Parts: sequence; C-alpha cells; structure tokens
Amino acid sequence: QVQLVESGGGLVQPGGSLRLSCAASGSIFSVKTMDWYRQAPGKERELVATITSDGSTNYADSSVKGRFTISRDNAKNTVYLQMNSLKPDDTAVYYCYIVASLGRWWGRGTQVTVSA
Repeated sequence: QVQLVESGGGLVQPGGSLRLSCAASGSIFSVKTMDWYRQAPGKERELVATITSDGSTNYADSSVKGRFTISRDNAKNTVYLQMNSLKPDDTAVYYCYIVASLGRWWGRGTQVTVSA
C-alpha cells in the first residue's frame, strides 16, 4: 500500500518562505512525474509544478515562476516545493501527486496560510 505524507505547511507572513515535503512509502516503483497542486478556498484544485524522473521541471502556474522551486530525491521517493516571497494569494491546501508505473496517488494535503 502506497502512502504519501506531506509536511512543511503552516502560517507565514507575506514575503516569507516555506519548504513543503512529500514522502512516498510502500511498494512504489518507477516513479515518473511528481506534482504539486493547490486548492484555495472556494476554488478548484490547480496544478502548480511538475518534475519528471530526469529532473525536468515545469511551472503550470505562472504566478509562482521565480518564487517556487520543485525538486525531488529519487532515492527517497520524496518531492519538495521551496516557496519564497509568499503572498496572501498563495494561501491554499497543497497536495502532492505522484504518477508511477503501477499507479498514481494523492497526498492528504498540507495547509499553507500567508497572512500578516
């Protein structure tokens, strides 16, 4: 059974930083893409960033380019999201999503609140 556990969320002031982590455990093999999504109150879940197995990255949300950095540790089956210069509009529940050869899984989410 595969489980994804996110951590690193919390309350931060505008301009601050947070680093999210998502660790996959269980029988997960040949991880392909690892994504971060977010869902703000009253809005649909949206893709933020993707990283492929060879380390290529894509930021689907243009508002985070230059502020967020996605990375991964293949040996640990862990994906990270470094978030700098945070804004109130970044407030959301952040979810990781992993696609592997044997399936795809969502994490439970971690709350990020940006407020003074």
